[in-house]
Amino acid sequence: MKIEKLKKNELDEYCKKRGIETNGFRKAELISAVYLYRRAEIDLAIASGDSLNLLELKINELADEYAENLEVKIESRKEEMKSDDNSHYLIYRVLGISSDEGSLIDGYQNTGRFLYKYAGSFLEEAASLCLFFFNNNGGKITVENKRGHRPKTFEIDFLNGQDAIELKWRDATTDGDHITKEHTRVKVIKKHGYKPIRVMFYYPQREQAIRIQETLKTLYKGVNGEYFAGDDAWQYIHQTSGYDLKKILMGIADRRDSEAAND
Repeated sequence: MKIEKLKKNELDEYCKKRGIETNGFRKAELISAVYLYRRAEIDLAIASGDSLNLLELKINELADEYAENLEVKIESRKEEMKSDDNSHYLIYRVLGISSDEGSLIDGYQNTGRFLYKYAGSFLEEAASLCLFFFNNNGGKITVENKRGHRPKTFEIDFLNGQDAIELKWRDATTDGDHITKEHTRVKVIKKHGYKPIRVMFYYPQREQAIRIQETLKTLYKGVNGEYFAGDDAWQYIHQTSGYDLKKILMGIADRRDSEAAND
């Protein structure tokens, strides 16, 4: 769970359930308290030789939470779509797509947006969790943009010592402006004294998107940074953190398949 996205009252409740003091604390202070709580829990597991079991438990809980929230979002959107104006189906029919087919296409398009968003957020958070189990002091930070005014800051997904790790589940953009923004971001991170590292788990399949990634790979190498994609990304997390994230996720996927088969 990305506690930074919780509202103050939600964060208060989250802390109370874990016995974390909340009275008089601002949101930023509560977030720090949660990270200290998590760190202590992890350190205790490491000391007892039980860190892998705890990590697997945390990622399983995270997966269940994302799956439940995704289901709620999709069902809510399906209900909303029942009252949508479907007059545009006329054009679908003109193009040889029946109203029934059009309804299915619209449904998958709408719910697919939620799936892509949740898939990306989950994988990036799970990877951060592996790194957090490894590094006592690592985590998400923001750095000031010293090369312009927009945006004012850039986010580093996980700062591991001097390594500024950007986590992406995949990046299929074909927007040329994306290169310009990423170029600025990498230069800013380098100027702050960090080493830019891009970790992208799934490589795009379309030619133009692939060209964008090849340009980004060259960009990272040009500032003595590192770029990992596909199998190399999974291997990077494994080697850096000591935890095999892909193996953990395959175990969860197998559990889901088994549950679905038994329903």
